[in-house]
Amino acid sequence: MIKKLSKQAVVIHSGGMDSSICLAIAMREFGKDAVLSLSFRYGQRHINELKQAEKICRIWGVDHTILNIDCLQMITESALLDRETKISGSEHGPPNTLVVGRNGLMARIGAIHANSLGASCLYMGVIEVESSNSGYRDCSRAYMDLKQEILRLDLANPSFEIRTPLVKMTKKETLEIAHSMGVLNFLLLETISCYEGVPHQGCLVCPACHLRNEGIRQFVRANAQYLLLREFNLFD
Repeated sequence: MIKKLSKQAVVIHSGGMDSSICLAIAMREFGKDAVLSLSFRYGQRHINELKQAEKICRIWGVDHTILNIDCLQMITESALLDRETKISGSEHGPPNTLVVGRNGLMARIGAIHANSLGASCLYMGVIEVESSNSGYRDCSRAYMDLKQEILRLDLANPSFEIRTPLVKMTKKETLEIAHSMGVLNFLLLETISCYEGVPHQGCLVCPACHLRNEGIRQFVRANAQYLLLREFNLFD
């Protein structure tokens, strides 16, 4: 049974960089006591990201809940749901890491939970660069606008919002946001974006690592004084 709380915002929190930035944004607007971090156990390839989400919330003093939707493993196929499947991309379609409908499902469940807590605001760390570069159909603002319209009907709340503050940004720009809030050092060390669950630079092979590390390289080029990033050896 989930402990009954009263919140103003719920953040879908994977333990990765983008969703953790969204958590920091929500905390800045509403205060940590009015925010819930919501993670999902969906049979993902590794659980390291959930451990990091828990750790981040513990350090930041934010309430954190993990919900189980591992039924996804039974009804769809993805390399993110099967450690035996090699991660690969595709020139003519989405990569095999796409979990069909995952973001929409998380948005719906997150909204239901937010509604029960008195919150009318759900944050998601989707960015459209992943939609265009990685073939993830559910990472666009257009997708979230449609989902938001349906949720407003479901919840009988015309003010309900799905907030996607990073959706139009590049990875470099998201790092600049984190830097401006004073959390970039912490998040570079504590978040995991790698599909294999490898921290910091990650596996250097999967699409998530390519996006994250290229964003770091671009940030370092524009911010030569930012010495901590040199420890990651991610600049030319």
